[in-house]
Parts: sequence; C-alpha cells; structure tokens
Amino acid sequence: MGTCPTRSRANRTVLENTSEPVAAAPQGALTVSLFNYPSFGHTELTMCIAERLDIVSNDGDFMMVKSSTTGRESYIPTNYTARVVHGWLFSGISRYKAVELLMQSNNQKGAFLIRESETSSDSFSLSVLWKTNGTRADCVKHYRISRLQNSWVYISPGLTFPSLQHLVEHYSESADGLCCPLRRPCFIRGLSSPRESRPAPVAIRRPTINWKDISRSAIFRRKRTGSDNSLVSEGLREAISSYIQLTEGTDHGWDT
Repeated sequence: MGTCPTRSRANRTVLENTSEPVAAAPQGALTVSLFNYPSFGHTELTMCIAERLDIVSNDGDFMMVKSSTTGRESYIPTNYTARVVHGWLFSGISRYKAVELLMQSNNQKGAFLIRESETSSDSFSLSVLWKTNGTRADCVKHYRISRLQNSWVYISPGLTFPSLQHLVEHYSESADGLCCPLRRPCFIRGLSSPRESRPAPVAIRRPTINWKDISRSAIFRRKRTGSDNSLVSEGLREAISSYIQLTEGTDHGWDT
C-alpha cells in the first residue's frame, strides 16, 4: 500500500539561499565526474563532467578511475568526483556545482538533483532546472528540504514525506509550489539509458476522507483485529502526529 503525504492549510514553498556542499558519501553509490579532465592546454580529455566513472583503485585523497565512455584511465583527486544514489542524490557537491551539472546541454526543463546540506546535518537541498535559456542564476531554483524528528522530510511544512524517494515521486506528479514538476534526474553520461527505461512507480491511494467529519480520537485509534481496514494507514497517522508537533499550539479543527 502506498504512503499518503500529509497536507495542511499552509502550503508555503521555502527557497534556500546558501551554498551547501555535502559530507559523507553513501555506500554502494555511483561515482560521477565533476570536471572535464585534464582541463589544461590541448591535451585530449580523459573524462568529461557528469560522466559515470569506474573506480580502479582508491587511495583516499586520490583514486584511479576509468571513463565509462572513452575507456581511458586517470589518477585524479577524490574531490573531482561525486557519489550518486538513486540517480539524483548527489554527495560531495556545492550549490555552484549543482548549477553547473544541471546546465549541461543534455538536461531539459524539470531536470533535478538533491544534495546534502553542509550547514545542517539533517537537511538537504533540491536543485531544479526550470528554464534552459538565460543566466545561470535564473535557470536553476533551489529548495531547502528539512527533516522532522521522526526522519520525515518536507519542503513545505504542510506536506511531509517518509523519505526523499516519496518526496521525489510526489513532486514528479505535480509541481505543487515548485517552479515546475520534477521530470528526470540530472543527466549522467553512461547511465541515461537504464534510468530512462525504469518504470514509473505506482502509487496506491486511499479514498478521500472528509476530515471535518472525523474526530481526533478516530484518527489515532488503532484496530485490534489486525486487519488493514483502519481509517488511515500507520504512515499517515505518524505524518499527522508529526504535523501536530510541527504546528503545536494552533487550532487543527479536530475535537478531542
């Protein structure tokens, strides 16, 4: 069963304005180049920006990598690369580098990536290409993704998700306050075909509930039968509880 996000009357989109490089890279991620290398003189390039690389050896600060397109090997600084999970979660890049990656000619409107925040260990930033002709500052929008104490994430405080994957799926269906819907992850050379052929996730939603006619006790009451016919799912109950914590002290319109 799919997980439904929680929405409130407030639906404010939060733009973030600070540069945010990321910290640790998750295990089992792809390695992607952040530069054209080498970039001096007329030497033939051994790797291009936004290209998937195969790691031959890793010494910590430096690594031997092999280009997935040219087959050439290079010994490069580790910070010349980023780790990528899900095709869109980038570790090791700044706001400036996110713009540079999204401004590559293979990307179209709605291309996106998510990067971790350097200023807050519990936050991320979503970078979205919303137009392809204009200055770099005008073409890419950045949104802060915050995290609740229960690890749920949100851009707008009135709409929370159990994971970044659920957030991406939601904003792929609708812009819902963003500059445009999310279309495809930032282009990675050597990875485009597998990603494009991946089937879209299917979301299963419960019927719409008239919340004005539902008491708070009915929402949080758990079924003792163990059946799956309860009014709301476990995930939705947790999301509602998180929202109440987030907006504690306001009138939610539920009787107690």
